[in-house]
Amino acid sequence: MERKKVDIGYLQQKKKAGEKITMLTAYDYPTAKILDEAGVETILVGDSAANVVLGYPDTVPVTFDELLVLNRAVRKAVQYAFVIGDMPFGSYNVSAEQAIVNGTRFMKEAGSDAVKLEGGGVMIDKIRAMTQAGIPVVGHLGLTPQTASMIGGYRVQGNTAEKAQAMIADAKAIAAAGAIMLVLECVPGQVAGKIASLIDIPVIGIGAGADIDGQVLVLHDMLGFNPNVSFKFLKTYGQIGPEIGQAVKAYVQDVKQKEFPAAEHTFTIPAKEWNKIKDL
Repeated sequence: MERKKVDIGYLQQKKKAGEKITMLTAYDYPTAKILDEAGVETILVGDSAANVVLGYPDTVPVTFDELLVLNRAVRKAVQYAFVIGDMPFGSYNVSAEQAIVNGTRFMKEAGSDAVKLEGGGVMIDKIRAMTQAGIPVVGHLGLTPQTASMIGGYRVQGNTAEKAQAMIADAKAIAAAGAIMLVLECVPGQVAGKIASLIDIPVIGIGAGADIDGQVLVLHDMLGFNPNVSFKFLKTYGQIGPEIGQAVKAYVQDVKQKEFPAAEHTFTIPAKEWNKIKDL
């Protein structure tokens, strides 16, 4: 079957049909191209770029302009996947007007299909305003890394009856505000499954069990770029980091031992022309 560009209708149909949705992060052109050609349906240009690409200690310091550049690079590479731009901390928190302005920039300047922002509560009015302004919004509940210090750090959320009920209420409100999708991070599987059954929009999880509409992982984590990264919810599908390290070590050794470049890697000038130079 000929592939078509993934849109909101496609994702909603997947939920209705009970077919799982795939999502991975990407932050550059070549990686996004690989994911798109491999059949990943949604690509998140996550603020996790702060940690895995830009070297920040967490997601808070990454700027809007830094993520805008990465979003633009990913969008250029993607032909089929639905591209979601992660709005960084401080780019939507001040007001609905700020959220609309910056969400619009992601759409216009980077070509994002949608934008994602974290939190419920006061953020719901911003989601509603952005939706009314024509900006497709993805919500994010559970562990919200941008405000992790306010929710007790990087730990499971919604693991008491009271907290789970509050999260369910937020999820319903986010869907009612017009969000097209919801990400749940580090949420008990039973709670995440309940939320997915109660709202009409697709629910994508990371550390949120299997009873939801799809899954997302940070690409660098699932490919093993950093072998020291280990989460309960993470399954690694490769060990790219050590492979890159071994390749670089082999390169360094070849250069030091004068084994690279060899004759097959070297351009030559025709003997007749070289003789002219020697004669000079």
